[in-house]
Amino acid sequence: MTAGPRGGRPAGQVRFGIVGPGRVAELHAAALGRIPGARLVGVAGRNPDRARALGRTYGAATWPSFEGMLGSGQLDALIVCTPHPLHAEHAIAAARAGIHVVVEKPMAVTIRDCDAMIAAAARSQVVLSVISQRRWYPAVRRVKAAIDAGRIGDPGLATLEVLGWRGPEYYALDAWRGTPEGEGGGVLVNQAVHQLDLLRWFLGPVIEIGGQLANLNHPEIEVEDTAVAVARFASGALASIVVSNSQRPGLHANIHVHGRNGASVGVETDRGSSFVAGTSLPSLARNDLWTISGEEHLPDHWAAEDAAAMAGVDVASHYHELQLRDIVDAIRGGRAPAVGGVEGRATVELSAAIYEAHATGLPVRLAPYAG
Repeated sequence: MTAGPRGGRPAGQVRFGIVGPGRVAELHAAALGRIPGARLVGVAGRNPDRARALGRTYGAATWPSFEGMLGSGQLDALIVCTPHPLHAEHAIAAARAGIHVVVEKPMAVTIRDCDAMIAAAARSQVVLSVISQRRWYPAVRRVKAAIDAGRIGDPGLATLEVLGWRGPEYYALDAWRGTPEGEGGGVLVNQAVHQLDLLRWFLGPVIEIGGQLANLNHPEIEVEDTAVAVARFASGALASIVVSNSQRPGLHANIHVHGRNGASVGVETDRGSSFVAGTSLPSLARNDLWTISGEEHLPDHWAAEDAAAMAGVDVASHYHELQLRDIVDAIRGGRAPAVGGVEGRATVELSAAIYEAHATGLPVRLAPYAG
C-alpha cells in the first residue's frame, strides 16, 4: 500500500507492528482489534516471551528482532512502546523505512531526540503521532471547548496538581523504572506528562518556567518523585504546577483554569493514583470545577452521562482506541494527526525546562518552535 501523506488514501488495512511488548502494548493491541481498517500484524521486543505472548493473544506474528520486523515489508505503521530513552531510535528507524510512527508518551527524553524524530518523519513524509489519549476524555474536551469559545474570557490563571502514589512494587515491575538511564526522569516524564500536555493544549505556548525537584519518600529510586513549578504563557496567563508520587494511596490529578471574566472550569483526570497499564483501571474523568454563569448545574449531569456512556466499555484501552482511530484516518486520508510530533515535543520541552530550572536555580525562557 502507499504511505499516507506521500500517496493519498491507501487501499486496504493499515498494518501495525508494536515494538516493546510490555503492559501498555496490551492497550494498543486491544484497541487496534476494534478499529475497522487497522490490524496488528507484528510484535518485536527484547523480551521474547512477552513478544510471543502478545502476538499469540492478538493473532500477530512475532519477530526475533526489531530490525527484522521493520525490514519485512509487512508494516505500514509502528507503535513504539519501549522504555523512553529508546523512543527516538525506534521511531527514526521506522520513519527512514517509510513506516508511519506512533510513539507512547513521552515522545522522547530530550528535545534533540524529538527534533530528530520530527525531521525523519518529514523527510519520509510519514505520519508521526504521540499518544495523548486524555485529550479524548469528554470532561477534558468540555474544558477545551469552554476556553476556545471564550466562555471564561481569556484564561488568566491555571493550577495543575498530580498527587498520586507509586510504591516499591510499581518500580519493581520493570528494571528500567525509577532510573535516569531507563526512564529519563521521574514523575515529570512518566505520570505528569499527561497533565502537562493538557495544560499546554488549554493555555498555549509557555515562554518562561522556573521549578524545583525533590525525592520525598522513595529512597529505592534515582529520580524525582515530586516537582513544583511556575509557568508564564505567551498569552500572559500564569500557572502553578505541583506533581508528586508521594501521597499514599493517591489523591487526584486535576487542572483548573480561571478566566479573566471571573469564571472557572476544571477537570479531574484521575482520582487516586493514575492507572498502571495491566495493573489497575483508570477512573472516569469528571468536571470538578465549573462556575460559568448558568452552567453550574451541568457537571452532575455530565458525570451521569459519561458513566452511562462507558457502561460495558473497556475503560483501560478505550481512549487509546479513539486516538488510534484518528491516526488511522490520518494515515489513510493523507492528513496530519490530531497530536503530532510538534505537540509531543512541546511537552518534552516543558519538562526539560523544569529540570534545567532546578539544576541552575534560574527560570528558563522557552523560544517559539522554529520547525
